[in-house]
Amino acid sequence: RKNTKRVPSFRKLLRTSKIKLDNKLKNKQYKQQSAAKKYRKEQKKLREAVRDAISRKPFPLEECKKKQVAEKREEEEEEDALPLDMMDEDDLKLMEDLAQKASFLTRDLSSNEPVHVKKRKHESVIEKYEKVPRRMQTEPEKELIHLLPIKDKGGIIPQSMEKPVLNLAQDEEEDTEEVEEADDFNEEPLPVLTAEEMAAQRRQKLQERKMHIAALASAILSEPDNNIKKVKELRAMLMEQDPNVAVIVRKLVMVSLMEIFKDIAPSYKIRPLTEAEKATKVKKETQKLREFEEGLVSQYKFYLENLEQTIKDWKQRKLKKSNVISLKAYKGLAEIAVKCLCELLVALPHFNFHNNIIVLIVPLMNDASKMISELCFEAVKKLFKQDKLGYASLGVVKVISGLVKGRNYDVRPEVLKVFLHLRIKEVELQKDSEDIAPKKKFMTYKEKRKNLSRMQRKWKKAEEKLERELLEAEASESKEKKLKLHTETLNIVFVTYFRILKKAQKSPLLPAVLEGLAKFAHLINVEFFDDLLIVLHSLIASGGLSYRESLHCILSAFHILSGQGDVLNIDPMKFYTHLYKTLFSLHAGGTNDDIGIVLQCLDVMFAKRRKQVSQQRALAFLKRLSTLALHVLPNSSVGILATNRVLMQTFPKMDLLLDNESQGSGVYLPELEEPEHCNAQNTALWELHLLQRHYHPTVQKFAAHLIAGAPTEGSGALSLDLSQRPATELFEAYSMRGMTFNPPVASVTPRKKDTFSQMDSFVDEELNKQLQQHISEAVVHKPLDFAKHFKESSLL
Repeated sequence: RKNTKRVPSFRKLLRTSKIKLDNKLKNKQYKQQSAAKKYRKEQKKLREAVRDAISRKPFPLEECKKKQVAEKREEEEEEDALPLDMMDEDDLKLMEDLAQKASFLTRDLSSNEPVHVKKRKHESVIEKYEKVPRRMQTEPEKELIHLLPIKDKGGIIPQSMEKPVLNLAQDEEEDTEEVEEADDFNEEPLPVLTAEEMAAQRRQKLQERKMHIAALASAILSEPDNNIKKVKELRAMLMEQDPNVAVIVRKLVMVSLMEIFKDIAPSYKIRPLTEAEKATKVKKETQKLREFEEGLVSQYKFYLENLEQTIKDWKQRKLKKSNVISLKAYKGLAEIAVKCLCELLVALPHFNFHNNIIVLIVPLMNDASKMISELCFEAVKKLFKQDKLGYASLGVVKVISGLVKGRNYDVRPEVLKVFLHLRIKEVELQKDSEDIAPKKKFMTYKEKRKNLSRMQRKWKKAEEKLERELLEAEASESKEKKLKLHTETLNIVFVTYFRILKKAQKSPLLPAVLEGLAKFAHLINVEFFDDLLIVLHSLIASGGLSYRESLHCILSAFHILSGQGDVLNIDPMKFYTHLYKTLFSLHAGGTNDDIGIVLQCLDVMFAKRRKQVSQQRALAFLKRLSTLALHVLPNSSVGILATNRVLMQTFPKMDLLLDNESQGSGVYLPELEEPEHCNAQNTALWELHLLQRHYHPTVQKFAAHLIAGAPTEGSGALSLDLSQRPATELFEAYSMRGMTFNPPVASVTPRKKDTFSQMDSFVDEELNKQLQQHISEAVVHKPLDFAKHFKESSLL
């Protein structure tokens, strides 16, 4: 039988350190083990003595003496001694008596047998058994517990008491009795239930559990301060043992506790009380609030530990000893546990143990189960979007960086793509309204004396004091603090990116790294620009990248140069050349989605760097993009033509390509990979005439607009919904991913009847008309002949 002992309270556990508790437990276990070991040894000795006494049979003393005399006679006959005839009878008898009493002189020195060994061997076994101490049942020594001493007139009197020791024999008897009672109970036959009765019984149990959960939850939500202990009762239902309803009940309890904690958790972090604060006397309301907060934090911690243990059991394919839930059902429990953790991660970023939830959720983003990884990915994405201050984002970024390094860069690319949802770029560019608004200045003492009366000054003083208190209570984060957090977060992100670029260039994480660099490149320190551009160009030149990855490299390079890189004197001609020579690798198949990245690159390369781009380069790209628009999908053609419109409006003398006459010397070389030397000024945009006959109406509008010279006003101008939207937005708006056509196709008119069927119907109508006319005339003019004719026709 187990030793049931009262569990210490949470406050006692807080006062006692964990090391002290462990030492107490170890000492207690050691004493119990040593006492039990000593008792077992003594019992073993006693059993051996009894076994020896039973196995050995005692020899009578007379037979032993006879045997000794016979042996002695044989020895005397064999050995060559002096003749006994020369000795007197009295001397011989005396020598015989001395020989029996001799020990050392008559002993055989060649033998190793000890002295008097024969005497010991034939000693009575009963006498030996009698010498064994008569302690049949030895008990372990009782321990003394020293109590507080008593002081009287005579002095201090020490007090002590014996520690009670459990009676093992009595416990064994009780255990055997319990086992016998259980056997007797099991012998009773259980009633056999049908499938319908079992289903009805299961529904009834489930309904009872649901009502109990609902009652506890409503009581907690109605009065959280008084009913915080009921959270423990509800949490105990996570260990439901009935196999028929265990899975559903545990899931319901998990979700119910999650909703309860979301409702009753305060909007601040609860810190543990110091020793000084515990010692001070406080009001009843304050003490009640402290007890509520203490209980809430402890129950929340235990709840999170239960969720964590559920996920660990499923990950390690472990089952509890009770085997109440099957291994397949554990997956469903683990999914509900992950959902609860994700909800708490998003809903309570300010509360206790938020960093512990982050440590649990982030590794699950790399889980093999697609459902669990997507749940964690969406939760982290929501957390990034709603995090205005940056504390939670910094914690998540730290854990992701450690995970990538710890797994040796063997993680899913989605783990790094989460960085793209950070709010750092928006906060840096768009300042919050509270930072932009001018701070209100309070009046000085001289201004008050000059402009206000005594009563007005008194009211003004009270008003300013109230405003100061409100500003302190608002506790709005300053701009400097935000920038500091964002800088630290970005440093960790860039360290992760640069580490992958340096050590794992062939990793599947490279596209996510290049995409992240393209997003945050304008925030990188200027000192790293040269090295980063060299690395990006070496990656492109190596030829080991896919086309999409090379586009991300180009986009990252131009984001760097369009931000703080304007001050650097760097000519990225090699990036222009690479994009120009790879444009024709795009087509209407799988690479059609890459055109969105190409449009972003063209916007950064030409629209934002128009002062650094020559006219020859712009003409070459305009001609090649017009040719590309012929063999891509309609949404790509619309985006390319919108980019051509920006080029024609941004750079002067682009209308040269609308004229048939060549300008300057040379012939256009479309196969040349250098845009500066292909003589694009000597060609024409004949592709626009083909695009005017395109089946998509928006492509036709853009082609007609470009042929007219891309005017901003007049009959050739575009409508506002097309002219004011960027190329990337138009590319997404006219996408055909959902198998839809934008604008929608008009409904088809119903199909006309065949010519032959129309002729047949016309002939029938004419014959019927003529027949009716003949009948009417016959009836009117010759009724008798008509009746006779009708009778004959009916007979036929």
